[in-house]
Amino acid sequence: MRVFSASLATETNTFGPMPTGLSSFRDRGYFPAGQHPDQMTFFSGPLWAARLRGADQGWDLVEGVVAGAQPSGITTRHAYETLREELLTDLRRALPVDMVLLGLHGAMVADGYDDCEGDLLERVRAIVGPGVVVGAELDPHNHLTPAMVRYADVLIAFKEYPHTDILERGLELVDLCAAKVAGKVQPVAAVVDCEMIVTMHTSRQPARGFVDRIQALEGKNGVLSISISHGFAWGDVAQMGTKVLVYSDGDAARAQTLARQLADELIALREQLTVHYPSIDAALDQALAFDGGPVVLADGADNPGGGAAGDSTFILRRMVERGIVNAALGPLWDPVAVRIAFDAGVGARLMLRVGGKISPLSGAPIDLDCTVKALRSNMVMTGLANTPSQLGDCALIEAMGIEIVLITLRNQAMGTDLFTQLGCDLAAKKIIVVKSSQHFYASFSKLARHVIYVAAPGAVTLDLGTLHYRKIHRPKWPLDA
Repeated sequence: MRVFSASLATETNTFGPMPTGLSSFRDRGYFPAGQHPDQMTFFSGPLWAARLRGADQGWDLVEGVVAGAQPSGITTRHAYETLREELLTDLRRALPVDMVLLGLHGAMVADGYDDCEGDLLERVRAIVGPGVVVGAELDPHNHLTPAMVRYADVLIAFKEYPHTDILERGLELVDLCAAKVAGKVQPVAAVVDCEMIVTMHTSRQPARGFVDRIQALEGKNGVLSISISHGFAWGDVAQMGTKVLVYSDGDAARAQTLARQLADELIALREQLTVHYPSIDAALDQALAFDGGPVVLADGADNPGGGAAGDSTFILRRMVERGIVNAALGPLWDPVAVRIAFDAGVGARLMLRVGGKISPLSGAPIDLDCTVKALRSNMVMTGLANTPSQLGDCALIEAMGIEIVLITLRNQAMGTDLFTQLGCDLAAKKIIVVKSSQHFYASFSKLARHVIYVAAPGAVTLDLGTLHYRKIHRPKWPLDA
């Protein structure tokens, strides 16, 4: 069997302050055709799974471009069209093929394209025709559109949040698509819109139990696959929102009935699935009052993984003003401050202005009398599913009892080695502030005695009522009663 695999993925915050250009893809991970490294990257799950299965079964695997960008604002038309055409050119060169496997996100929005994935899949289908099996792996924070479902034979989203199951879902995608090529199954899709926006933290109940149950349903009674699209609230496009996608084996009625049943169950759970976020000062009060530590505070509103700059100072400023010590914070995106720290050298003491550079949603810069404690060039953090995650040149500074990790490549906190590679002793800290919504949890929960999700200002604000939506379908809970 001849198989083609490639990736083009980013998550677009349409309210974000910075555009996503070609440099954003090159910073996070751009590999031309045939040049993907011998290690899985975040959006190359299908390619990696195809390598594993193909090696066992003697497939002829053709690898196209793999490109993924750190989430940010609207993708430029030039970036999307350039990378799209590169992928499609790679596909044309690979023809004829029996199967196409794509690593996508599902919430990529470009100038002129509200549904990048639907557009790409339509063009892929036009090239390969109706007889070739086309499958894609998605992030659950996607905008599941009719075009995506129409032009793909199979779509499978990660089930875990944090996304620790990239390879597992990739293998499921590859196996199901291969079964369709062999004529063993006939996937039929059903989608139900829950008319709400809910993010499911699978690290806790009731999301944990719900995901375990849908996995138990797969592979039985003709049910091939179930995916939950949480949606991505910071993407103002028509199809944004929580949806249920079910594939059955040739039985459309069965798929529709199960999708409706699961959607109704999710709707009934929505209040319990909602995460409650105290204000900055309330969160700091809770952390200080907690017996022991470390206590992790998640600054999700400034999460680069959701399109924020990662340079906000709101929580840091309150910690300094309140005289909180024995704390750590990171990663704070500030290439200028990192350059100054490198010039000053380890052990130097200097006044350094950090953060607050990109927009009003970053807060004001804060001036700190600090000591440079450690420097590291081209640092790589352990990302989700043990994929490498680039941080660039990094500096650890200490100011007023707070250790801060400064980075040059925008990224969120995922592995604890973000801190420990620079000599920061996290276990000894009372408070650890991470720039992340939930992906930090897979690693930091092994260390934290308690986790608090904080309501701070930022481009990934948790107060959705403050966002000026123009395109989403309404009504949509919790925006509408």
